[in-house]
Amino acid sequence: MKIKGVLFDFSGTLFRIESAGSWLRAVLDELSVPVPPEEVRRYAVQLAVAGALPGGPTPQQLPPDLAGLWATRDESAERHRAAYTGLARQVALPDPRLYDALYERHRTPDAWRPYADTAEVLGTLKREGIGVGVISNIGWDLRPVFRAHGVDEFVDAYVLSYEHGIQKPDPRLFAAACEAVGQDPRDVLMVGDDRTADGGASELGCAVHFVDHLPVEERPAGLRPVLALTR
Repeated sequence: MKIKGVLFDFSGTLFRIESAGSWLRAVLDELSVPVPPEEVRRYAVQLAVAGALPGGPTPQQLPPDLAGLWATRDESAERHRAAYTGLARQVALPDPRLYDALYERHRTPDAWRPYADTAEVLGTLKREGIGVGVISNIGWDLRPVFRAHGVDEFVDAYVLSYEHGIQKPDPRLFAAACEAVGQDPRDVLMVGDDRTADGGASELGCAVHFVDHLPVEERPAGLRPVLALTR
């Protein structure tokens, strides 16, 4: 089988969200909320445990009243925001403005870092004439993140769950992504970090390759094997 198109997940695959500490400190500074450093660290740990940082750890204990919302959080912008701000509100932060501000922060390009080989791999695929798509379970438009980090030019299509009202592993979302890059699913490789969500592409006949969801510093070349799989 000759791979003619590659679909990439976003978070944990091409980009990594900042740490909970960096996320919280940025918003505290933005709103001029004075919090001692030891308290910032404590709040950051609590937010991470709650699963309040999108792209970060999943909740260690999901509140029952948020369970239904969490399960379908990526089907709309409204559900995504409600799920994550609801989780953040499990932590008693010192200023009520912080909950919405934290959500807004994670949607900014500054909150995300591309993996070291993201531009190299996407650029190589583009130059070799292989269609490149991004397929993400998400509740907001991530295109500005790609533009800000200089890799939007390598992406042919974005298929975002909230824009379709369905989320991975629903095969309909993968079908839409394959159509968007103009390829038969049997000629497409799906690259992601979640064996359940991203593995759903196999139902359509896509090949699937998994990467490890690690901090940027710990995964300098995790995407490069993709190039060998397309040749």
